[in-house]
Amino acid sequence: MSTMRLNEQQEKAVKTIEGALLIIAGAGSGKTRVITNRIVHMLEMGIPQSQILALTFTNKAAKEMQERIRELTGKKLQNLSISTFHAFGVKILRQDIGALGWRENFSIYDEVDKNQLIKETARELGLKTEGLDIYKIANLFSNIKIGRWTWEASNDAYKQLYDEVQAGLKLYNAVDFDDLICLPLKIFQEFPEIKEKYRERYKYIMVDEFQDTSIQQYHLMKAIADQNVAVVGDDDQSIYSWRGANYENILMFERDFPNVMEIRLEQNYRSTETILAAANGVISHNTNRKDKSLWSGNGSGKPIEVYMPEDEHDEASFIAEMIQSLRMSEGRKFGDFGVLIRANTMTRAIEEAFLAENIPHSISGGTSFFQRKEIKDIISYLRLISNHDDDINLLRIINTPRRGIGKKTIEQISAISTSQKCSLWTSINALIAASESPLSDRAKADLVEFVEFIEKQRSLLLSGGKGLSKKVRAMVDEINYMDYLMAEYQKNEKAARFKFLNIEHLLSGIDSWENNPDTFDSGLYAYLNRITLLSRDDMEDEEGLLGKVNLMTIHASKGLEFPVVFIAGAEDGLIPHARSMEEGDGNIEEERR
Repeated sequence: MSTMRLNEQQEKAVKTIEGALLIIAGAGSGKTRVITNRIVHMLEMGIPQSQILALTFTNKAAKEMQERIRELTGKKLQNLSISTFHAFGVKILRQDIGALGWRENFSIYDEVDKNQLIKETARELGLKTEGLDIYKIANLFSNIKIGRWTWEASNDAYKQLYDEVQAGLKLYNAVDFDDLICLPLKIFQEFPEIKEKYRERYKYIMVDEFQDTSIQQYHLMKAIADQNVAVVGDDDQSIYSWRGANYENILMFERDFPNVMEIRLEQNYRSTETILAAANGVISHNTNRKDKSLWSGNGSGKPIEVYMPEDEHDEASFIAEMIQSLRMSEGRKFGDFGVLIRANTMTRAIEEAFLAENIPHSISGGTSFFQRKEIKDIISYLRLISNHDDDINLLRIINTPRRGIGKKTIEQISAISTSQKCSLWTSINALIAASESPLSDRAKADLVEFVEFIEKQRSLLLSGGKGLSKKVRAMVDEINYMDYLMAEYQKNEKAARFKFLNIEHLLSGIDSWENNPDTFDSGLYAYLNRITLLSRDDMEDEEGLLGKVNLMTIHASKGLEFPVVFIAGAEDGLIPHARSMEEGDGNIEEERR
């Protein structure tokens, strides 16, 4: 392996394979290069692919690692495990969730599915759903499940709803996003022999972005780790405490793994000395951190410019005019610019200024491609085909496109489901088979046609082999989804065609994924796992990174880089955020990061 491109500390990290290793990697210090070269070095030492596990924070990072390792080795490494924590959790559950009473073809509920389940369960319990803050309840349930919060007098009224939602997930053979970490941990705690199987398999573990791991993710890693564990992180980059990340995991790692070797990567390859001096000046005020000082060989570069606007409209106009000016004077492209804000509520004035200047832009955190109605419809078909007991997705598509199954029929199906404590799919089949059915002959025939269609598609889509995109396309054609859109948007044919174009993008995306050299399992379950695990920040439509100015929150910008960056709203109450100032020193330290 060539180490020409590695500095002394990077090379030391690459070649330290045995024992516990803590790599403190400052921003822009080449940590991905270190991780990928370290894996290649391990393979060259004769360590089997199957014994190596690399866990990352985002799908994008995992994909980049796989591509770099393939470039360095010239090989497809099918037995090498590189994934996010959640994808690794899915891998464990697909093999061993049966120990907890689920079946291996479980569905993974996204936020929309989960919120719908909460709403349906609340209705069944006789609660008035109109006055319920479903988002707030979902957040409470998530924090209870991952152990950040406990039941207290202020929230105890929701405990029965929580218990029923968890029972509903199991009844529908479904899990939510938090379960992808919590259930593997539960399996390891209750079935030591299963945990031992993974400890035997993975002899060498690496964790990227360690400061962003939650306490549950840390325990999951620790449960299967022996002594050869390398974690890469930087306490100065921990900005996700609001979703469970715990930078103190670095301190726990040093406590739990004796004789930890620490290597610091402090040479920054991304920024200039001027930018690093400013960053070091801010972060040096934090007390709960490992002392470090980043340096750069890139020279001092341009000074940081400060503009004092009169208000948000003046600020937005300045940003828009500067972008146009730099495009003319320096030949910059729109994709070269990043505009960072503290919260999405700040976008309006900047968007108006961009529209006035005809500046194309994208906003991170908009509607996810996979949450668009037309895409959600097709994905719901695929989820029901893969897991018949998925009530949430069955209800979504049982009459989409319309097939004559009305509200009364659905109420009859639901009544049996509630009384028998079974899934809607089981209820449908019971109604069809009953000699004395309350259904009309027409309703019964419509249900028979629906069941036969789903069963036929299940046989086709789960038959294995290549060609998933072609099979899904055939399904879309068979349900006449284009005709459905044209009927729904009779007064706006353009909207109907645009929505169907999104489905074409979905199908071409499936095709690209199937034919990607890093795709080793191109089956329906693998595809559904993949799209559920893709976060909004991981969407693979990179249009925004190419031909548009990128307007995004500071959190969404983590891991990205742009030649020109504007930080809007650098004022008390926004940066740092007023809530953080009220809540104390720990939150202020995160604002500095």
